[in-house]
Amino acid sequence: MYPDTFKEKYMNPYTDFGFKTLFGTPVNKDLLISFLNSLLHEEQHIVDITYLNAEHLGTFESERKAVFDVYCENDKGEKFIVEMQKAAQRFFKDRSVFYATFPIREQAKRGDWQFELKAVYTIGILNFIFDEGRGNEDYYHHEIKLMDIHTKQVFFDKLNFIYLEMPKFRKTADELVTMHDKWMFTLRNLSSLLERPAALQERVFKKLFRAAEIARFTPQQASEYEESLKIYRDLNNVIYTAEWKGYEKGKVEGLEEGRMKGLREIAAKLKQNGQKLATIAELTGLSEEEIEGL
Repeated sequence: MYPDTFKEKYMNPYTDFGFKTLFGTPVNKDLLISFLNSLLHEEQHIVDITYLNAEHLGTFESERKAVFDVYCENDKGEKFIVEMQKAAQRFFKDRSVFYATFPIREQAKRGDWQFELKAVYTIGILNFIFDEGRGNEDYYHHEIKLMDIHTKQVFFDKLNFIYLEMPKFRKTADELVTMHDKWMFTLRNLSSLLERPAALQERVFKKLFRAAEIARFTPQQASEYEESLKIYRDLNNVIYTAEWKGYEKGKVEGLEEGRMKGLREIAAKLKQNGQKLATIAELTGLSEEEIEGL
């Protein structure tokens, strides 16, 4: 039987299939609502969400498009972009800001409009650590807003960026208290668990573990998950190889330049082997334009 091909009992939420199954399908929208409320300290009390088209084109056809992992709005009309970022990218912060412009621009109305906007939230679940965050291993939940640097007051509270550095979260099941802790633990450890921990007794986690159980997959779902898992494992191998090559080259050339050279070499080999540009970009963090020129 196909479940025997997988060593884990529960799927890996860092895979595209796993992430979109848990957070990107209407049948599981209560999981996403619970997760978002946990990030917002329950202040928003999101009651309902509506999934929106995740693919966005620029104002002109020639402009670059954006494809979100999950894009939705709550019952107040506020927009949420939820992204699983599996590897560090050179211009990751630039990309986040660029993505946030789409839900802002699409709120524009014809005629007599006073520029009133609904809030926009960009949420990044990061399977890496920010370079500037390596000195503080306890600070893994980042909340960014526009701020007046002199008064230290929030200048505009409708543009929000929340980043979760998942590798920094190291609490055990016995240390979980808040819903935020429980969601962080679940996303961080799901694929390595053999059963649902006693600390996760809420109904939403009972549903999540049931949805994530590989033995319940249809043959089609198992096939899609297997392909998604392969890409995820290839990504980890690419990252390891690039870091090793970057270290070796960095002894002479500088660590960042060495790492980028390692990534380009790997991307060139993947391209030569017929891998799709979009997949190579996902694996390496390089742009499709840069890969195409290799």
